[in-house]
Amino acid sequence: MKRKQRKKVKTIFSLILLFCLLAGIQYYFQQPKSQPDVEGPFAEAMKYSPVIQGELKKFDLESYTPVLVAIMQQESHGKGGDPMQSSESAGLARNAITDPTRSIEAGVSYFQRVLAYGNEKKVDFPTIIQSYNMGVGYIDFVAEHGGKHSEELAKQFSRLQVQKNPQRYNCGGDKTNFRYPYCYGDFTYSTKVLKNIELLADTMPVAGSQTGESF
Repeated sequence: MKRKQRKKVKTIFSLILLFCLLAGIQYYFQQPKSQPDVEGPFAEAMKYSPVIQGELKKFDLESYTPVLVAIMQQESHGKGGDPMQSSESAGLARNAITDPTRSIEAGVSYFQRVLAYGNEKKVDFPTIIQSYNMGVGYIDFVAEHGGKHSEELAKQFSRLQVQKNPQRYNCGGDKTNFRYPYCYGDFTYSTKVLKNIELLADTMPVAGSQTGESF
């Protein structure tokens, strides 16, 4: 009897351990996974990559996560209440958005629109990135001028917009600003974001992404 009782106790104890182990595994996989700690210039922007990916998933565009992180890096280095600088694209005053999650929602939505329109117009991917900064009108402009982005085309487009409203687009009157006299947008924006994407390739996985096939 004693031997049977000991065996029964061991069986019960083993079942309890197994239950605790399975419960622990289930708890682990139910927890939201946080972004691993990242050091360096992309650290702040990288913290938002899970949120960015979640928003992109709504449009089946998760593979563009590195692109949106690179855009955020250029816009704000991942800092402030509007890290995607998407207030104006959402039809609001500059920096009106003060919630990073809302900023990412608006930024991803805007990116999805310029991506779809750019593909419809058959422009290259750098044009789409530049349009995040200059608006969808730049897509039409590039489509009418060969379909491929260049800083020279961005300058031409900027000058046209400046001529429409020279008092607004004057680089704050600072003629030493590198953009002057092309003060509408940043004609180097696409170049900078593409460089960010290259640097991010060493920091976050980009396998299967849409970042390299067009440039």
